[in-house]
Amino acid sequence: MKKEDFYDASSLQKKKLNIGDKVRFLNSVGGGIVTAFHGKDQVLVEDENGFDVPVLIAECVVVGEDDRRMESKEPEPYVPPVKAVVSPTQDEVKPAKQVIYPVVETPQGERLNISLGFLPVEPKAFMQTPFEAYLVNESNYFLFINYMSCKNNSWTSRYHGIIEPDTKIFIEEFEKAGLNELEHICVQMVAFKEGKSYSLKNALSVEMRLDTVKFYKLHCFTKNDFFDEDALIVPLVVNDVPEKQMLVSATDIQEAMYDRKKEERRTPQPAVKISKPENNVIEIDLHINQLMETTSGMNNADMLNYQLSKFHEVMNANSGKKGQKIVFIHGKGGGVLRTALEKELKTTYKNQCRFQDASFREYGYGATMVVIG
Repeated sequence: MKKEDFYDASSLQKKKLNIGDKVRFLNSVGGGIVTAFHGKDQVLVEDENGFDVPVLIAECVVVGEDDRRMESKEPEPYVPPVKAVVSPTQDEVKPAKQVIYPVVETPQGERLNISLGFLPVEPKAFMQTPFEAYLVNESNYFLFINYMSCKNNSWTSRYHGIIEPDTKIFIEEFEKAGLNELEHICVQMVAFKEGKSYSLKNALSVEMRLDTVKFYKLHCFTKNDFFDEDALIVPLVVNDVPEKQMLVSATDIQEAMYDRKKEERRTPQPAVKISKPENNVIEIDLHINQLMETTSGMNNADMLNYQLSKFHEVMNANSGKKGQKIVFIHGKGGGVLRTALEKELKTTYKNQCRFQDASFREYGYGATMVVIG
């Protein structure tokens, strides 16, 4: 390389490059130390391997303090920008709107019709399956409900909440092993409407004993208007009238028998002449399946009223036949029909007849004999 090919120090100043400056290449990888100028447009740059590389002056960038930091092997740690946290004002905080669907009311829904529904979870494994319990509200009213069970004269709330009009709601699932806890249940209800006037309904409390034997009989689960599956439907309220399905326990029967014997010992009894039974005894079977071919659409109150109407029909037909014996077969059951018959005999027919339990040998505890007198 000839000496005339190099510029002096004054030329270096004009190009803003000095010998000894550290530069990096603008359009290629690499850089180094400026050692001399080569021609008008080039400089010689000594790279990291000690070789002088001719590079256009326009392609050289002096490495300053900021550039050296960028080329360091350990970059500065990244610090994310801090965002200012601005608390929303009270006007900006708006609660989520609750969607309330309009209630489509029907004339029939002005009366309360409320039921319990029980469904087997696995109908194909009926003897082992657990059961689901639902409360069905077939009315135009919202209901506050409290569903309870009793054990050792102590009540336990199993579900409480609000059920909307004309809907059903799941309240619990239980195993067959827990059926004993459901023998004695109670459902308390308060009816109301939202955002409109309505007829006042009395608070209701329906206490009953479930016939848990039905949970072992598949045919007791039938088609119904509330579920797609077969279900056991237990009415609680029918046309505003609470159902009365209290079954008498064995302890209650023993106490009633003891009180009755005690009362009979204290009350003077008229002497009744005992004679041989005559063959003109009229037997009337008041079991509902003997009186009607079907009870479809009837609840317990309807069936009891029909049985009592048959009883009155027979009594009125024989009112003038002194000495006529009539045996009304009512069965043991829960004692509801028997109690109703005795009430009528003590009031309506108080001075027209006398009555007693029918022959135990022939009828067991399920019949009452009336003697027209």
